[in-house]
Amino acid sequence: ILDDPDLKDIDPTVLKHCHAAAATCILEAGKQKADISAISACLEDCKLDKERIDQFCTEYQKNKDALEILLGSIGRSPLHITDVSWRLEYQIKNNQLHKTYQPSYLVTLNVENSDSGSHPDVSFSCTMEQLQDLVGKLKEAAKSLERATQM
Repeated sequence: ILDDPDLKDIDPTVLKHCHAAAATCILEAGKQKADISAISACLEDCKLDKERIDQFCTEYQKNKDALEILLGSIGRSPLHITDVSWRLEYQIKNNQLHKTYQPSYLVTLNVENSDSGSHPDVSFSCTMEQLQDLVGKLKEAAKSLERATQM
């Protein structure tokens, strides 16, 4: 989009915001299985002119089936962590053969999606400080959830 000569006079930040807004609108319309009248009403509320609304709706209608297939392949529910494994990795030297002696943790999250079963594991490497930060945030989230269920 940024390379399009017709758009060279528009501030790149504004252009990115417009692109994100259009993508969000299309995604939400597909997710909600919105019909053309609902999309038109929403775009009219955003003060778009009739010609642009008609053009948007025509393009949306042409690509609606492909969009629904794509959204269906993504799934409807977030991944669920079923297990966690970790191991300590100790880097003694780097690529330049300098001694580093840096410990790090390799963490693997076993995940599954209720829509489609299991997914590839999510793996990442982190330092002890990053792992402690993650554990702290998970404890905060658990406490927050516990407080919310007690209300």
